[in-house]
This record gives sequence, structure tokens and C-alpha cells, in this order.
Amino acid sequence: MPLISDFPALPGFYQLLFLHIEPTSTIMPAVMAWLSPGAAWFHNQLIPDGTPIPVALSDARTKMAIWQLGNCYLLLGMISSFVFRAVRDALPDNPVAQERIMGASFTALALADVTHILWSWVGLPDDLKYDLARWNSMTHGNITFVIFLLGMRIAWFLGIGRTRYYFGQPSSASTSAVKTKAS
Repeated sequence: MPLISDFPALPGFYQLLFLHIEPTSTIMPAVMAWLSPGAAWFHNQLIPDGTPIPVALSDARTKMAIWQLGNCYLLLGMISSFVFRAVRDALPDNPVAQERIMGASFTALALADVTHILWSWVGLPDDLKYDLARWNSMTHGNITFVIFLLGMRIAWFLGIGRTRYYFGQPSSASTSAVKTKAS
């Protein structure tokens, strides 16, 4: 198993979060929607309202949509897990390339975070939007935890708690222009 130092673009807590915690937290909903507690539970937990959870969903379209949503969660978790590990393993001595690939991935994920937070919040009934105490674990996962992930992606781009190798560095074109002027 590669050492943490083999992944300079994703050190310390970032590595723990984005290589382990986030993939697990995105794969788990797929399992929950497909197997246990199941699609009916998953569907009813999206908006906490205290109604009893039916044994099964009566609408085949809704069941299919929940299963497909589970597939999206699984895909997201596998991409984070497999691609980030491939970056680490294939480019252990190239932190610039690591950071460029991670940055491209984090840009896509950050944009998805923003829309996920937005649509999850907009979809809540008005009486729940500002009543965080009534939110269930699903609502906090879809909004609160995703806000945390977005914040950590922004912190990564800002170079907080890590060395930056590409983002925040002068581009090679501007570096060449400065060297040419100095000559």
C-alpha cells in the first residue's frame, strides 16, 4: 500500500476524506436504496415528514428512479475511489500531474455539490427549509455533509493545509515571459 507521502496532491486529512470517507458515504446510499432498508425507505427519507414508511413503492417509475439514483451514488463513489487511487499509484513522483487531475475532478465535484445542495434545499417544503432540527440524517447528508465536502474542496484549491504544485502557481507561459523580460 502506498504511503501518504506518495500522494502529495492529496495529503493528510484530504486523503482520508476524499479517498476513504467520501467514497464510502456515496456508495452506502446505493446499497441502502437497492437492498436494505430499500427503495421505499429511501424515497420516504428524502423529505422528513414523519409519515409511516410503506413496505414497498406502489409506483414502478418511482422505484426505478430510486434505483437509478442509487446507481448514480455508486458511480460517484467508485469514480472517487478508483480514479483517485489510480492517480496516486500511476503518478507517485509527479505531484503537478496529480494535482491537475485531482483539480479537474474536484472542479466537477464542486459544481455537482452546488447543484446537489441547491436542489435538495429547494425541494424541501417551506416549513422544513430553515428548521434544521427537524431534518433527518438523509437531509443532513444531502445538504449539511455536502456543504462540508464543498468547503473542503474549496480549502484544497486554496492550498489550506497542503503544498500546492499546480493550482495557485504561476503558469509556465507567465513564467517564460518573466524570464524573457529579465534577459
